[in-house]
Amino acid sequence: MTASELTPPPQQAIVDCVNPQRFYIDGAWQQAEAPASFDVVNPATECVLGQIAMGNAHDVDRAVAAARRAFPGFAGTSVEARAALLERIHALMLQRADELALALSLEMGVACTYARAAQVPLAAEHVRVAREALLAYPFLQRHGTTAVAREAIGVCGLITPWNWPLYQITAKMAPAIAAGCCVVLKPSELSPYSALMFAQLMHDAGVPPGVFNLVNGSGPEVGAAMAEHPGIDMISITGSTRAGVLVAQAAAPTVKRVTQELGGKSPNLMLPDTDFARAVPLGVAAAFRNVGQSCSAPTRMIVPRNALRQVEELACQAAAALIVGDPMSPDTTLGPIANRAQFERVQQMIAVGLEDGARLLCGGLGRPDGLATGFYARPTIFSSVRTQMRIAQEEIFGPVLCILPYDTVEEAIAIANDTVYGLGAHVQGTDVAQARAVAGRIRAGQVLINHPAWDPFAPFGGYKLSGNGREYGRHGLEEYLETKAILGFGEA
Repeated sequence: MTASELTPPPQQAIVDCVNPQRFYIDGAWQQAEAPASFDVVNPATECVLGQIAMGNAHDVDRAVAAARRAFPGFAGTSVEARAALLERIHALMLQRADELALALSLEMGVACTYARAAQVPLAAEHVRVAREALLAYPFLQRHGTTAVAREAIGVCGLITPWNWPLYQITAKMAPAIAAGCCVVLKPSELSPYSALMFAQLMHDAGVPPGVFNLVNGSGPEVGAAMAEHPGIDMISITGSTRAGVLVAQAAAPTVKRVTQELGGKSPNLMLPDTDFARAVPLGVAAAFRNVGQSCSAPTRMIVPRNALRQVEELACQAAAALIVGDPMSPDTTLGPIANRAQFERVQQMIAVGLEDGARLLCGGLGRPDGLATGFYARPTIFSSVRTQMRIAQEEIFGPVLCILPYDTVEEAIAIANDTVYGLGAHVQGTDVAQARAVAGRIRAGQVLINHPAWDPFAPFGGYKLSGNGREYGRHGLEEYLETKAILGFGEA
């Protein structure tokens, strides 16, 4: 991709091409009930991009009513019709990839090259995979004279985060649509433009009125109204563990299904026979991908003590090769942290690491040299980290890597499991049988051995405080289905 291909149109063109003061409800852009405005800030410049309307419980009521009206008809559509809709959505995402990537860069600071190479195409993959899962799924199975039917659960409330805005929308929306559900989406107000563009894309793809609805707003207002709404049958949330707990509590009186993909503090366990020259740079890249703002980022590198110095040198070399800067530049590896609150959190946790006695290898407090404006953070690596330290226990959500030494493999496994989280994990080692055995002992919902290629069909979700339920592929589709047994159905 050339620099000229990355040259963006004026940022106002992205702001103007969506409907920031309106919500998408019942197949049309509609005015907010009593709009309050919210400033959307470009994290690279700290300037306001524009304002969006913030909804309330009445807006949620309107969206839910539209979804409930649409549900009986949409749930009764054929598999082929829903597959065709998903195919149109997928095609439009690929056609509009450049505009979506630019919106992501402007609203949350991701490097435009990474948005175009990863955030948008991986989001589109969720749509393609949901279509494939739909076409292969056995919605009715017979066991003697009993039939077991899988049916759409109903109206689903989708709450998505600011760090992978489009990716998380499609990870939820696509299987919900495949199942025959209708949805009400609340994207993060911190990165709303890609969601608004996606709503227009859904309209252009021909989604029936009421099947897809979008209401912007805050978690305490719109998110809470969705969680407690009796007209919503299921909530799927990706966010912090704190937010997931609050949603589950609000949803409890209506006994709706709640699936949660929450926080993480993922280990990267390197066995003694690891090819460190390969594994360490890949581990640094994985930890710092998306500026470390990924819930499954492997930010705890657990390494043999006798290889600590070698790992430190390799890690620092990998960090030094990263280019932090303007997300619109084709040379940039890492853009800014997505918002001011998260930038301040990252700075606070770097200070905590220093105060607790972790050994700073590179990076540290403040912005990188030459970047006085924008929420830019230094790629930071601590070594000689003890598992009891806060930086080894708390999700930092920024470009901060901890290196923890071990003396035995048993100790390494104990360190890997010594956290309240259990979302993702990595294991490295040339003895694949040993790596498999270690992977089987790590309490996490997804374990990657020797940095394999991403598999969009592999179920993704957490143990412990990282949540419940699974996304992606067949497992993601099944979260949006109810099970009905029909006895006396008759022989096949």
